[in-house]
Amino acid sequence: MHSLMRIPIFIAGLLLLTLTTGRAEQFLTGFEDVPLMPGIEPVVGSDVMFDSPVGRIVEAYATGTVTSKALRSYYRAALPQLGWTLTGPLKFSREGERLTIDLYGQSPLTVRFALRPAMD
Repeated sequence: MHSLMRIPIFIAGLLLLTLTTGRAEQFLTGFEDVPLMPGIEPVVGSDVMFDSPVGRIVEAYATGTVTSKALRSYYRAALPQLGWTLTGPLKFSREGERLTIDLYGQSPLTVRFALRPAMD
């Protein structure tokens, strides 16, 4: 009897998990392994990409109604899981590249993502 009662709970849990993870994670155009935080959207046409003799240079903007505190927390948690090392406030490095995230305004919050070769 008790095992029959667990089946609906198990199914409800699976449904909830499917609904919360159903959104495919988006990544910024031109950035490998830099996810787009839920709640911000890329600014269409803002991305700039080119290769230089010392490496690639990429810049893009996104905007949304998230708080700067939430955005900082998100990227400080998400990027190290993707191989990025935190080197300063919203500054990261990985494989000879430096990623800087700058914040402007409040609501909406504008976010600038800039990737440059590390010049150490």
